[in-house]
Amino acid sequence: MALKENDLKWFRPMWRRAAVAVFLAIWLGWELLFTQDMFWAVLVGAALAYVGWNFFYKFPKEENENEQVPPPRPADEQDRQDP
Repeated sequence: MALKENDLKWFRPMWRRAAVAVFLAIWLGWELLFTQDMFWAVLVGAALAYVGWNFFYKFPKEENENEQVPPPRPADEQDRQDP
């Protein structure tokens, strides 16, 4: 399931994506080590897998808005095509 445009804008900074992943990893550790409740462990593990896939593997690369496009080069006599 792809992220919506609003979600992409909000999760663009890497620290937000990492914070969600760290939170889920800590929660998963808590469920596995202390409470040993397999329902919540599976649920949080699935959420962590979803976050890993969508936030780090499939997340679109940041587009550089300040990058300037080079001007077109002038045409040579060889490049010119007369009708």
